[in-house]
Amino acid sequence: MTRSLFSGRDSEILRSHPKLKAETGSYSYEIARIGDQSIYTVTDGKETFRTPVEWAFGQGSVGQTFAFERDGRWYESRVSYFSSLHGLDLTIGMQNITPHNLVEAAGRLVPAKEIDRCFDCHATHVVKSDISKMIPGVQCERCHGDTDAHVRSGSAMRKLGSLSTENMSDFCGQCHRTWSEIASNGPHGIQNVRFQPYRLGNSKCYDAADRRIRCTACHDPHRAVETSVAAYDAKCLACHTVKTCSVAKKECVRCHMPRLDLPGAHQKFTDHTIRVVRVNEQYPD
Repeated sequence: MTRSLFSGRDSEILRSHPKLKAETGSYSYEIARIGDQSIYTVTDGKETFRTPVEWAFGQGSVGQTFAFERDGRWYESRVSYFSSLHGLDLTIGMQNITPHNLVEAAGRLVPAKEIDRCFDCHATHVVKSDISKMIPGVQCERCHGDTDAHVRSGSAMRKLGSLSTENMSDFCGQCHRTWSEIASNGPHGIQNVRFQPYRLGNSKCYDAADRRIRCTACHDPHRAVETSVAAYDAKCLACHTVKTCSVAKKECVRCHMPRLDLPGAHQKFTDHTIRVVRVNEQYPD
């Protein structure tokens, strides 16, 4: 999480890919390294829009989406970098948006409240509508509170290990989305597969009072996410015995937390709704 936001100058993906190109519809896109800047260019063959990439959101394991500023307002780039493609394609959510001019073809105007949340989830020390003191990436203080008092007096930092299962889901859900937020406002359908607290809360075995199903029961926020399927068996066996399943004795999550394609993401996401998956079943929203 410390590598969740980079300036356009510091993005390793943009540094290692000095010229990225894509075409969609009647528009051509390019992100090119010029000096120490990455320049985002969009053209329809007649007119050209050009601006520096200000920020790159995402550490890059799936990809990066870019933000640029125009007339004091922030825009989300219409194309993003996807690691599985080693190139650009339409940003998730842009597939059904038809641009009517060159600026709309370059990106989506992001409302102030939404852009504040984008920065707040990808950075530290974000003050509403002011990123001048922002530290890119999720640092200790973003979750554990201000370090000044801790340094001055030795007062304790916020300890998240004492949170209940429900409170931890809501805490992590500040960025990963809470159950209530998605249930009330969406998105619904496969688009919410990447919002883990919501998906986990839909599990039949979810118990707000059982610490064995908290976010940190399976994930250590101070380390890179574990990608080995077998590594999670011990977590499953904290609640279940091997006799519970008649199909297999290992790699439980392969069947009970399937990886599903998110359209436009060029990536499969682990569905955190724990369940017995039926053949040809509809996505359990």
